[in-house]
Amino acid sequence: MSPRVLLFTGKGGVGKTTAAAATATLAARRGLKTLIVSTDTAHSLADALGVEPGEVAPGLHLHQVDTQKSLERHWGELREYARNALVELGLDEITSEEITVLPGAEEVIALLELRERAREGCWDVIVVDCAPTAETLRLLALPEALDWHVNRLLPIGRRIARLVSPFVRNVAHVSVPGDEVMNAGERLHRGLMEVRELLTGDHASVRLVLTPESVVLAEARRTLTSLSLYGYRVDAVIANRVFPAEGADEWRAGWVAAQGRLLAEAEQSFAPLPVHVVPYLPGEPVGTDALAEVGAALYGESDPFAPHDIEPPLRLSADDLSLALPGADREHVDLARKGDELIITAGPYRRILALPAALARRKIGGAALRDGHLRVWWEPSGPPTGSSAGLRSKAGSDSATS
Repeated sequence: MSPRVLLFTGKGGVGKTTAAAATATLAARRGLKTLIVSTDTAHSLADALGVEPGEVAPGLHLHQVDTQKSLERHWGELREYARNALVELGLDEITSEEITVLPGAEEVIALLELRERAREGCWDVIVVDCAPTAETLRLLALPEALDWHVNRLLPIGRRIARLVSPFVRNVAHVSVPGDEVMNAGERLHRGLMEVRELLTGDHASVRLVLTPESVVLAEARRTLTSLSLYGYRVDAVIANRVFPAEGADEWRAGWVAAQGRLLAEAEQSFAPLPVHVVPYLPGEPVGTDALAEVGAALYGESDPFAPHDIEPPLRLSADDLSLALPGADREHVDLARKGDELIITAGPYRRILALPAALARRKIGGAALRDGHLRVWWEPSGPPTGSSAGLRSKAGSDSATS
């Protein structure tokens, strides 16, 4: 039985770590064996729970990634090759060691650790405290982007490495990566694709955390669009730090009114997703007891751990493709065709979809963006065109729209 996987993300400072920790604490108190992990290098979870990693309460386990050990296990051959190559080029060992600590490696390792914990088969719920939205989106897009590059470049790289190895070694005095390095790269690639399969599967979903502020709400709307673009399902929105209306003085009444307008806007923007509200607390919730109270107030009578019924954002049939892009508008969506690939851009984010052979041979008949769904349809027969771009105002081209 696969565990229920819940990812929490949001703009920095909105309280996503508190929401994640409160949800995990509530799960454990409802008798679910729960693991909480973080992909955020800040490691704020232990501070929120007020404990060290391990079993922090009955049924609740906090896992904090040991980056150094995990790097050696997942990345060892690749890092060793890079380190040795830099030494061969004349850098001292200490400098080479520091340079090969790859940017973003901690977040990638956290994803691989998440896959291993899910494989253990002993968890009912896994809660993931993600980094702020921009970092999370880059991280969640990584497996598919790496898959695109590996499938095209790695076979070529193996052939080139065998051909040029003697020349590079004798002339440049640098070793060419051998099979063990290539195999390590393939293992890393497979691991990240398994992570993607886990996080886009039927048992996983994302929860967006926001505060009722116009800037935060605007970013949350864009995040929902981007998560759908990459195939991740959002099942709820959490509005944190909401002022209660009861007993409000004149100053606080202004905040209550402003937040009320923004909460109404959020409910409209994210419908039909539920918007759970967390009141502004008199003090910082630290420790499992305080977090359990937050979790109970957050979800009320609902079951936050029940299976979701959200359809996958991407659906592909013999005649068309449908991709949910909630909140997207036509000005910020672009569609292009290049060979057997469909390139979809929503704002600053891009996804490259490899078309199955049956569709790759056919020409696109048109495309339309309506009610938050991008639909692309194919003509019955005919060869694909070389490339096209843009959701255009006139039908008939490879990237036409209504």
